[in-house]
Amino acid sequence: MSSTNPAFGVDLSSPIALHEQVAAAIRRAIADGEAGPGDRLPPARDVAAVLGVNANTVFRALRALRDEGVLEFRRGRGVTVTYAAPQRSAIVAKARELVEVARRLGFGPDEVVQVIRQVS
Repeated sequence: MSSTNPAFGVDLSSPIALHEQVAAAIRRAIADGEAGPGDRLPPARDVAAVLGVNANTVFRALRALRDEGVLEFRRGRGVTVTYAAPQRSAIVAKARELVEVARRLGFGPDEVVQVIRQVS
């Protein structure tokens, strides 16, 4: 998992808690294939430095992902991915469905983006 990936970031102005944003970014990286089962994640302190957040925020996100069964903590081995998350293709398929429905109803791409922003 590359902690320099632009998608791997946090929005300090978002109402979503920082640890939840970090956890989502890690899930997304796994879904994108940047890390797979058995792969080690970068040290939490390195991730925190790249994201500009406190290391405790990253540790909290990692613990949440461990509790979900996505990650495993092993003494001397660091944090590893335990399973492959659903691939990005599932999101793309749903997005295509949305675009198809929107076209049938007469919505343009900008309107669809606006709707997505409103519900997220």
